Amino acid sequence: MVMKFKKILRIFLNILFWGFTIGIAAVAVLVFIYGNDLPDYKKLATYAPPVATRLYASDGSLLIEYAEERRVFIDYDDLPPQLINAFVAAEDQNFWTHPGIDIQGITRAAINNGLRMLGFNARFSGASTITQQVAKNFFLTSERTISRKIKEAILAMRLERTFSKQHILTLYLNQIYLGARAYGVGSAALMYFNKPVSELTLSECAFLAALPKAPNDREYAVQRRNYVLRRMVDEGYITPAAAAAAAAEPLNINSGFTEQMDADFQYFAEDVRRQLLNSLGRETLYNQGLYIKTTIVPELQHAASAALNKELDNYNANRAPEQQKLQGAIIAMNPHTGRIVAMSGGRSFRESSFNRATQAMRQIGSTIKPFVYLAALEQGTSPQALILDAPIVGWREDDTLWKPENYDKKFLGDIPLRFALETSRNVPAVRMVQSLGVENAIRVAQRFGVYPDDLKNINLSMALGSGETTLERLVSGYSAFVNGGYVIQPKLVDYIQDRYGNTLGGNTTELIEWQPDLLPPEQVSDAQPLSDPQSLYQMVSILQGAVERGTGRQARVPGHTIAGKTGTTNEVKDIWFVGFSKNLIAGVYLGFDMPEPLGRGAGSHMAARVFADFMKTALANETNQPFSVPDGMTFVRVNRMSGASAADDPVGTIITEAFKPGQKPNPAPKKKSKASSAVVGGVF
Repeated sequence: MVMKFKKILRIFLNILFWGFTIGIAAVAVLVFIYGNDLPDYKKLATYAPPVATRLYASDGSLLIEYAEERRVFIDYDDLPPQLINAFVAAEDQNFWTHPGIDIQGITRAAINNGLRMLGFNARFSGASTITQQVAKNFFLTSERTISRKIKEAILAMRLERTFSKQHILTLYLNQIYLGARAYGVGSAALMYFNKPVSELTLSECAFLAALPKAPNDREYAVQRRNYVLRRMVDEGYITPAAAAAAAAEPLNINSGFTEQMDADFQYFAEDVRRQLLNSLGRETLYNQGLYIKTTIVPELQHAASAALNKELDNYNANRAPEQQKLQGAIIAMNPHTGRIVAMSGGRSFRESSFNRATQAMRQIGSTIKPFVYLAALEQGTSPQALILDAPIVGWREDDTLWKPENYDKKFLGDIPLRFALETSRNVPAVRMVQSLGVENAIRVAQRFGVYPDDLKNINLSMALGSGETTLERLVSGYSAFVNGGYVIQPKLVDYIQDRYGNTLGGNTTELIEWQPDLLPPEQVSDAQPLSDPQSLYQMVSILQGAVERGTGRQARVPGHTIAGKTGTTNEVKDIWFVGFSKNLIAGVYLGFDMPEPLGRGAGSHMAARVFADFMKTALANETNQPFSVPDGMTFVRVNRMSGASAADDPVGTIITEAFKPGQKPNPAPKKKSKASSAVVGGVF
């Protein structure tokens, strides 16, 4: 009997030995066959996954994220223990002890799946460990083949020999897809519960741990969460009482989540995205976790959008539903730094993403006139120089016969340059262009960046506002009137940092790092002003008069010094206003996308009204700051209509004029010019 037992034991041990030997040999063969061409897993030592780029307002509030995969990287030390326990209990209960593959789990899965196939009530189960899932997610495909499973197992064991369990779990929890375009637990916590992982409850941790099996199926969210809670009890991570309390907690899933930000910021954010996509490239913008600090000021952005939409809604309320709706744009910036603090490019970004502040090329009408008149001021012409406002006949340019008219169909005779511009009269502007020369008049607008340098077909109508440009370029050009005569480039971004806190610069972006006490930047040594300071001040003074008593009266802001100019194109198809205080400039455009007349009663006063509504909020907490006066100016009280000193012509409106050295008021008028006389060709 003993001999028989020993014989059986010897046979069993031989079978066990040879089985083990054959198994080892088989594993060695498989490793030799499949293990030589595996990916370089060691690069996971410096894991830097694609991370969402975030766009922030100037006050630090988050505007939107840009990402192909929504991910917020979380270090292991910042992961809540209950979240780790929930995933281990749900996905890999032997994670802390197995070498990468779980023999016990493989055996259990094989038995369960075999019983299921034989018709028994057993659930199918997998045997992939968390480490195997890391190997598959980082290096392999999801194809269901034996060769892929073998490679997965080999990689998993190599990962376990190379990295700590904590590092492997960090890789897993930051890489795994959890639905709603959320990759990793950090992003999923924000997407589903609008909170960081550090604030997740036990119930919410269990819910996230249940997502890997069916990340896009929320119908059975409660059942899946409760299953994870039971697994956590089985593994000794929580008590039954804690599980029961968590199971009773309502799941307040953020089902209303949307990727869209506050509607007021969408035009601005899209302009930032478009510019950075061009300068940084898609990979950097979408996957490198950039911190983008923009120039936008939320309070001013809300005020700008509200002012624009109020005017658009008032107009559109009286139009039939089948008619196209009036559109518009507003842009505001610091004229010294170029920082854009508010921008709205239309009624609704959802309806149309076309940005009418930066993309729409439109005729600018009378907003061109300050640049034309500046050319005269630069030549020494006095703001009170008289210009004949009388009919012009017989003026031909190429095949066009000109017969300019004023908006009120009247002619006033000799009027001062200031009065002509403050009231935006057309006939005096035509005479001014004729005196200066069309190319000379347009060259100033080009110098200030309103028109491009390579204009074709330069003609009189272009000098009078038929040329097209964007609202952004127009506002930038007007900024030079108040900033000392320097061209500035509008800026949307203060600075950009990468995921490690390094500030980007160099050739990728031209950015300034913002500080609360940032002063206007010093001009580089070789930069030359666009015009002399005295001529610029005279123009600013005239534009201030346009707001106080001219066509821009709707733009007045009580208690503040404001300058600006209205603009209207033929048949009132496009209307404009650009205005500024000492440290803030804003421009407004209104018109139809398919140009058509706005109709009776419409005009530039509508754009001026939008400007005023915005500036009242923007300047509400600011003290009034008059415009800076350059050295050498002399101020004299003069009659507004004659340009003579108030002492010589005291009857009528008296204003204060700024004269350069050598300039003086006009002689006292002997008699009024007859406005009915026709002048062929016209004279200055």
